[in-house]
Amino acid sequence: MTEIMVNGPDRTFVERNGKLTLDESVRFIDYDHVRRVIDKIVSAIGRRVDESTPMVDARLPDGSRVNAVIAPLAIGGPFLTIRKFAADPLRIDDLIRYGSVNAHAARFLQACIVGKLNVIVSGGTGTGKTTMLNVLSGFIPADERIVTVEDAKELQLHQEHVLSLESRPPNVEGRGEVSIRDLVKNTLRMRPDRIVVGECRSGEALDMLQAMNTGHDGSLTTVHANSPRDTLARLETLVLMAGFDLPVRAIREQMSSAIDVIVQLSRLRDGTRRVTHVTEVQGMEGDVITLQDVFLFDHSAGVDETGRFLGQLQATGVRPKFATKLADLGIKLGPEVFSPGVTA
Repeated sequence: MTEIMVNGPDRTFVERNGKLTLDESVRFIDYDHVRRVIDKIVSAIGRRVDESTPMVDARLPDGSRVNAVIAPLAIGGPFLTIRKFAADPLRIDDLIRYGSVNAHAARFLQACIVGKLNVIVSGGTGTGKTTMLNVLSGFIPADERIVTVEDAKELQLHQEHVLSLESRPPNVEGRGEVSIRDLVKNTLRMRPDRIVVGECRSGEALDMLQAMNTGHDGSLTTVHANSPRDTLARLETLVLMAGFDLPVRAIREQMSSAIDVIVQLSRLRDGTRRVTHVTEVQGMEGDVITLQDVFLFDHSAGVDETGRFLGQLQATGVRPKFATKLADLGIKLGPEVFSPGVTA
């Protein structure tokens, strides 16, 4: 069970194995009962929800993420959404076992992280971006200093030298807010070997790109987008949200030199979360950033009798340009990794 959604006192939905179902066994007495539960959850972690601040984002002690909306914003509410995270986070072996990624793609992604390439994980809501970011962060060598920046702490890194920063909303008077952007700027003064930003959703995308371009190689972040090409378009929009009237070409040049790999995740109709693209950002051709797919999900394989997709992630046969850079660092990827049709 990964998500619990309370849509008022009489309707509670849960997500199991990627599918939403109505849980008839969970009912609250009335609206006030739901409100008391919300108050109990948020007060325990020093947050408040009332008419002046009718929305709250919070994190439970077990790492679960909580969102609550009350009246007058929630019509028929209050609404409570809890996203649960496993106590023991998934590892790359788990993703291979579930079919989210294959062994060759996993080896390739590990080489990208160890080789300090800048990686963007993109996908829609609930596609497993944070899980993938956590898995990729696990490949970072143990002797490096890692600084993570998140809205609510979700990443669970096992390295010894990890510094976790969390943004802070404004108080009742509207003061004291510390944004993701403020934290990203601050990380540059903390001598990080790696910067891991939970999600770029605003002007911090500009600071992240600048960090990637000024020696902070091996940085990782996630972006909401439906394809690798959409990822670049969304990043372009987020950079403009920083408030600077930058020329589009300048933004694209920054992106093409900063980003090395885009890992695209999708949630398929059967409820499974799969890596559908592993794409290299090659550079600029005119005003367009050129992309090259290194691995692609095979949608043409169809589905089985239960509706589960039979396709797997497969190499396209293209060897990325940065393979030479990885080889110079002593990270060798054999030809079998890029051989099409091999799904080890």
